[in-house]
Amino acid sequence: MKEVEDRVKDHLKVLFVGFNPSLRSSETGHHFANPNNRFWRILFEAGLTPRKFMPSEDDLLLALGFGITNIVARPTKAADEISKEEYRQGREILKQKIARLRPRIVCYVGKGVYLQFSGRKTAPWGVQPEAVVPGTIDFVAPSSSGLVRMKLDEMVAIYQKLAELL
Repeated sequence: MKEVEDRVKDHLKVLFVGFNPSLRSSETGHHFANPNNRFWRILFEAGLTPRKFMPSEDDLLLALGFGITNIVARPTKAADEISKEEYRQGREILKQKIARLRPRIVCYVGKGVYLQFSGRKTAPWGVQPEAVVPGTIDFVAPSSSGLVRMKLDEMVAIYQKLAELL
């Protein structure tokens, strides 16, 4: 399986951070490409994008000031396949990436992503009291995976708080 290239640039408004690419994302070369993933719908319904983008249009987010990366680059069927060592390495790479890119907000697409990255045991939805990488705002949002049981409107409401921050 091939890795999916980050969609990033310096000084983004928001850097979205997922667990890792799905197998479908690896096949297509685009983020959040699994048909069951609700990322693109959530961004649109929360008012973050002017329309619902297709995964193949993930490059267009850069023009809006948004980027996408992952804590682990290796594609898997599910996040539970990621090893502790991969998370350890991914944390260091992500810290360096955030420090280099200097996004205004880092939005963790999944509470588990944030907990793995920060080393914290718990976190509320939304803005965190202290950023892992100084000079940014950490924002925790629900995972958009189709495996998540949270209702779509509840997820959208949390992402709307991100839109309000902007």
